[in-house]
Amino acid sequence: MNDSYMSLLNEKVAVITGAARGIGKSIAIRFAQEGCAIAFTDLAVDDNANATVAEIAAYGVQVKAYASNAADFNDTHRVVEEIMKDFGRVDILVNNAGITRDGLLMRMSEQQWDVVLNVNLKSAFNFIHALTPVMMKQKSGSIINMSSVVGISGNAGQINYSASKAGMIGLAKSVAKELGSRGIRANAIAPGFIITEMTHQLSDEVREKWAAQIPLRRGGTPEDVANVALFLASDLSSYVTGQVIPVCGGMNM
Repeated sequence: MNDSYMSLLNEKVAVITGAARGIGKSIAIRFAQEGCAIAFTDLAVDDNANATVAEIAAYGVQVKAYASNAADFNDTHRVVEEIMKDFGRVDILVNNAGITRDGLLMRMSEQQWDVVLNVNLKSAFNFIHALTPVMMKQKSGSIINMSSVVGISGNAGQINYSASKAGMIGLAKSVAKELGSRGIRANAIAPGFIITEMTHQLSDEVREKWAAQIPLRRGGTPEDVANVALFLASDLSSYVTGQVIPVCGGMNM
């Protein structure tokens, strides 16, 4: 753990969904570096989740992984009850769980639509619903929804994903208006082309084409996103709510 007086999240507890790998994992590690206890969820507590627990624990903070279907309302309330028993409070919620099932509109099945909206958007509602009473009692809290630049601009072949990520923005803004008087803030992060395991599956040609469209001429890293999440989670952003912060290298201007 960072013992410096500059530690931004000392004695705070964060819940991060879908954090066994990728951007969620980077956010969890970045928060832990600033003294934050971490409760994170994924569909299963598997080898990836256990490895993430070990990495986070190295910073000297409390950490636990929970198996949770974030798209299931009742299961979300169950896991939040477990987290409260284990940690006693929750100061930060990062709604990061997400999947893609890409396809053109006319070829997209109802199942492709439903599963993406349920995992990407309904999951955020589920966790916000379960944790709102906790944060209201504490009279404080920071909620961060992981959106996407395609939630702002749309994208052919991703109508389900784009709609879910646009919904994350509307959800954050509405929560900000509804709960601001209770000391609870809600914001969204809209990543652009971020280099993850998923993007490594793309060809070099496709990745180069993406980079050429970005003013900074490179893809972002999960750490780039995690640093913005740290700002929104900490008191540095105590007067920031209802906002969308693109992390896209200028791609979405």
